[in-house]
Amino acid sequence: SLLGQILDHWFESEPLKATLATDAVIGAMASPHTPGSGYVLLHHVMGELEGRRGAWGYVAGGMGALSQAIAHAAAAQGAHIFAEKAVCHVLLGRDGRAQGVALEDGTEVRSKLVLSNASPQITFLELTPQEQLPKDFVQQIQQVDTRSPVTKINVAVDRLPSFLAAPNARDGWPLPHHQCSIHLNCEGTHLLHQAFTEATHGHPSSRPMIELCIPSVLDPGLAPQGCHVVSLFTQYTPSMLAGERPWDEQARNAYADTVFDCIEAYAPGFKASVIGRDILTPPDLERIFGLPGGNIFHGGMSLDQLYFARPAPSYSGYRSPIPGLYLCGSGAHPGGGVMGAAGRNAAQVALEDFRHL
Repeated sequence: SLLGQILDHWFESEPLKATLATDAVIGAMASPHTPGSGYVLLHHVMGELEGRRGAWGYVAGGMGALSQAIAHAAAAQGAHIFAEKAVCHVLLGRDGRAQGVALEDGTEVRSKLVLSNASPQITFLELTPQEQLPKDFVQQIQQVDTRSPVTKINVAVDRLPSFLAAPNARDGWPLPHHQCSIHLNCEGTHLLHQAFTEATHGHPSSRPMIELCIPSVLDPGLAPQGCHVVSLFTQYTPSMLAGERPWDEQARNAYADTVFDCIEAYAPGFKASVIGRDILTPPDLERIFGLPGGNIFHGGMSLDQLYFARPAPSYSGYRSPIPGLYLCGSGAHPGGGVMGAAGRNAAQVALEDFRHL
């Protein structure tokens, strides 16, 4: 379904339609006019948070606090966690079953089951001996569409942004809108489509879609008093720039300056308040976090890559062609988002197999 048709059916206000449309193209190299874009919107609103449907929340202490909570829960059940230990490859027995993993320092960790939260690309193309995988399966994983338009910019500021549409009070205290997701350059869906079109030609959007959050308003421990951290989720930026130009410092700063110029138009004084910024383009997201193509979902959430086709047809049940090796991250069904559904489902499948070993 075209997202535009769904929104036109329910809403009249163009800024409202465009703001809702951002959730249909988030993390996707797609425009609101792309067939199937309606699903991504539904994917983002069908969940719930503490009983509230479609609600989203911040994690106190930042996203790392969620990982810590999961780690503490696992440790309480007797799990041993080794951080900063890169896995080199999955160990296979003579019978072709997964028998554990080898670390880059040479250590071998033996186990009856191996669950991988890495992307399907890293799991099957880098960590698994290729000769043990069916050729058509390898080809299917190689063909997964991992294009990503996302550049994430983390900003430290010495005062709260003051927007022309709702200026700050004299005391500078946060207002209700500072606690929300603020959408800029979203006055109309045509702007999102324009931004998308530029990226398909290898050019970062000249008027990018910007989702601006200020988590320190709700979680003051993230910044010194009076200061704030601003999280900018922006698109569209191509993984490969036109003319095969690299995303060097110059290209990254030029794009960030474009984003900051846009914010300045809505909130004069923003640029002067910036103390520091961290720019993560698609290649940075791939290099640092192992996201294929910088894709936050480990692969596009298009209809041809969902449900029984995620990560590949006939391998949507978390098991892989290697007995004892399971996929439990965003590249597995039901896909991306901070919900843990893929992990929970994979754990149940693995437990079922474990009982029969």
